[in-house]
Amino acid sequence: MTMRRKADQPAKSGAARQAGDREARLKAALKANLARRKAQARKRAGPATDNDGAEPQQD
Repeated sequence: MTMRRKADQPAKSGAARQAGDREARLKAALKANLARRKAQARKRAGPATDNDGAEPQQD
């Protein structure tokens, strides 16, 4: 039995593999940054009302 490469996946050279690794790192960093920014926006927005639906009192 011989091992064959899938037709849709050509062999990657060292430079192509590094470019793919870089793309994966950038994609992960972008996803983490977006999640962090969304969490910050949700925290800034905060609850607009109390649990009973009344607006919070300003002291």
